[in-house]
Amino acid sequence: MNSPKFQSRLITSVREQVFENKKLFLSAITMLLILLLVLGLESCKKEEIKEPTPSGTVDFGKKYVDLNDKQAANLKMMPVEMVNFTDQFSAYGSIDFNENAAVQVYTPYQGKIIQSFVDVGDFVSKGQALFTVDSSDLAQAQSSLLSAKGVFDQSSATLARAKELYALRSISLKELEQNISDQNAAEATLKAAREAVRIFGKTSQEIFRIENERRLDTVLVVTSPLNGQVVARNAQPGLFVQPGAVPPPFVVADVANKWLIINASEEDSTKLRVGQDLEVTIPVLPAEKFKGKIKIVGSIVDPSTRTVLVRADISDPKRILRSGMYATYMVKGDKSIKSVGVPEEAVVREGDGSMSVWTTTDGHHWIKRSIKLGLKTNGFLQVTEGLKEGEKIASTGAIFLSNMLDIDK
Repeated sequence: MNSPKFQSRLITSVREQVFENKKLFLSAITMLLILLLVLGLESCKKEEIKEPTPSGTVDFGKKYVDLNDKQAANLKMMPVEMVNFTDQFSAYGSIDFNENAAVQVYTPYQGKIIQSFVDVGDFVSKGQALFTVDSSDLAQAQSSLLSAKGVFDQSSATLARAKELYALRSISLKELEQNISDQNAAEATLKAAREAVRIFGKTSQEIFRIENERRLDTVLVVTSPLNGQVVARNAQPGLFVQPGAVPPPFVVADVANKWLIINASEEDSTKLRVGQDLEVTIPVLPAEKFKGKIKIVGSIVDPSTRTVLVRADISDPKRILRSGMYATYMVKGDKSIKSVGVPEEAVVREGDGSMSVWTTTDGHHWIKRSIKLGLKTNGFLQVTEGLKEGEKIASTGAIFLSNMLDIDK
């Protein structure tokens, strides 16, 4: 059994433990109250009552602008009118040489180039010398010509003597006829030899001189087959060339007429036909306008690109177009429709891709109106939805009004 002293110690220990627990409990309560106080203050700050909107501030949903007299004087307004629109669309293509009037100039026989007379960009006329070639084939043809000429001269002299002898009854008729046959054969061989040399570009006068001077002229002159401009040159002195070998020594093209090559989409190809007129614009030549006419509309859709090859002829009298230039073309349809139209400068493209115009009744209070567009003709855009005939719009200064609205916001 425990002694009184031990019981006293036990009671004292229990009291001390209870006191410590009370201290911890009070500390926890204090921390909780502090936390609640802090959260309450933050909540009060967030729920602080805003001041009323000052007079003149614009709501974020506002779609109007009010102008003073000076600002309104800088704008032009016009009533919406009915405009005749033709079905038209624009797309892209590229310029190329007219291959029907562009010739790759090869030498008719192989040989080494001796000299070239023109360079890229030079204009040449039909028959003008482009370059010369030292041709062994030409030498062989001329050698055959001289041989044939010698045989012909000999047979002609023999026939003349045979005729004299036959007149004196010194030879038989059979011998005379044999001489006549030999002379005819020699004449045919000479004609063939002359034509073989003529193929190399030699004239009748040059062939006559070769026969009489009995001197070989192995220089083959290659001339331009048409009037045009030299657009490519690969003829270097000493270069061995032969017929059909690429690259060709020269390419001569008629640059006054070019092609527009179009890879039209399946949908656009159904709107194109042979003989249709085109208005062509070159991005790098914005001040120039060109006229074209469709010559070929392909009948096959490319399975990879899903496009149809279309070719148009373009007149280029100034000779300023270059092969490979990008081009924009516009095609006009045959039918026209009358509809509400507005000038292009009256339409504002919004950031989300939508279109809008500014309308008014008094020239001072302007309201932004969303619209939908259709066709385009002569600087006017067809409005299919959002406007009616007679309403007044800003024909100029629409961007200014949109900027004012953005500033107010």
